[in-house]
This record gives sequence, structure tokens and C-alpha cells, in this order.
Amino acid sequence: MEIITANSNPKIKNINKLNKNASFRKEEQVFIVEGIRMFRELPVDRVKQVFVSETAYQRYGTELPEKGITEQDRRLVVVSDSVFRSMSQTKTPQGLLAVVERYHYTMEDLISVMDKRENGNTFLVLESIQDPGNLGTIVRTAEAADVTGIIIGGDSCDIYNPKVVRSTMGTIFRVPFVYVDDPAKAVDRLKEHGIVVYGAHLDGCDLYAGKLKRNNAFLIGNEGNGLTDELSSKADRLLRIPMAGQVESLNAAISATLLAYEAYRQRR
Repeated sequence: MEIITANSNPKIKNINKLNKNASFRKEEQVFIVEGIRMFRELPVDRVKQVFVSETAYQRYGTELPEKGITEQDRRLVVVSDSVFRSMSQTKTPQGLLAVVERYHYTMEDLISVMDKRENGNTFLVLESIQDPGNLGTIVRTAEAADVTGIIIGGDSCDIYNPKVVRSTMGTIFRVPFVYVDDPAKAVDRLKEHGIVVYGAHLDGCDLYAGKLKRNNAFLIGNEGNGLTDELSSKADRLLRIPMAGQVESLNAAISATLLAYEAYRQRR
């Protein structure tokens, strides 16, 4: 079995470019997943290529056939440990990396599942979320809080950024999401289907002072500036998360978590 030992190999250069370049990831319609835990959660039919270090191949080689990857499979690429370290985006590489086909959800996909959910729906609408860690945490929270789907404003960070993907801890494979150029128009679509829209806002009513509608959406604004006036005007009601002390605001991921979990608590 051939083992790649040079960073100059075209396959290695391609991975490094995918890790660093969002436009290239979009052009190739793939993203990078790294680590054994994420690999184990990968949908088999989305695996395009697998890179494994020599050491990791000895440790995890028996798991590869579970994803349809065998020694004879051209999708399998074994590299030296030093080459893998140069490809990895983590401080302590686990020696396993996969190139995965991107998802292509639409607003219609998100709306079509609403009637199948007997306990109601919650959507998260994100405006200009810039921090990869925040976006990844929001996706992870969304699955835990039974969120129907996530709508992401087009000027937010790339959900396929390696840091976002790692932060989702595998939930990116299961939580539907869609990027939209105009979040306000997306909110109008939700309203047409009976969704009551709440905006996270410092001037809003106390989140815990009233009952939420079972079919709802929460508008979450930019980390530094909050919601724009245009998007907040689309809210049926503005909500404020009560805070003690001298704290002026919470970051986007924490705000989304508290809102989504309160909706989940009330729906249960």
C-alpha cells in the first residue's frame, strides 16, 4: 500500500486548500471532517475521500470498512504521521480526516418537515454570525433543543469552516440549515406558515414572563451589534434574557441556547 510522505503531493495540497479556502470548498462542494468521533458519525454515502496517518491506520483500520472504505478503495489515502500533522487543523491530531459531500437544504426542505412534528417547531434565524465557535455551538445546541432548522444570513461565517465543523460535534450531519441572502424574506416565509417570530433584543420583554407559541422562530443578531432594525422589525415580539449584575449582553451562542431550550421546555 502506497504511503504519501511528502507535503508537496497534490492530494495533500488539495486538503490544505480545502481547510483554508471557503471559496474552494464551495467550488468543490465538499468539506473536511477530522477526528475519529466525527468520522464514526459520518453518513456513509457522503464520504468522498479518507486520509489516515500510518499510526491511526494501525489503530482504526478495522473501522474503515464500516464506511465502505477498504484497502483497495481509491478513496483511502494513507500518509506518514508527519504529513498528517501538516494537514491537521488541531493541536493533537487523531490521524483521521475525511472529505465529505456538502449538504444542500432549501427553505422548502425546512418548511416541509413542519407538519410532521406533532410537538411544534422552533427555527433559529441567524444574522451576521461571525465567530466560527458560536456558529458551531448553535448547531450543536439546535439538535439538543429539538430545533427544526437553522436559517443563516449569507454574510455569516461559513458553516463548513473546519472550526465550525469541529464545534458541531457531529450535529452538522443531522441538523437542517440553509443560507439565505435576505433573512427578512425568509422570516416572511416562516410567517406565511404560521410561525410566530421572536427577536432577541435588549429592549424586549422578559423571556420567562410569558408563554411562547408552539410554532416559533428566534432571531439572533450579530455578536457585536445585535439585530439590525430591519430584521428586528419583523419580530412579532422582542424578548430579553434577564441578567443579573453588570452584564450588558450574552454572546450569540448562549442567547440562542437559552431561547431554544425555553421553547423546548414549554413544548414538552
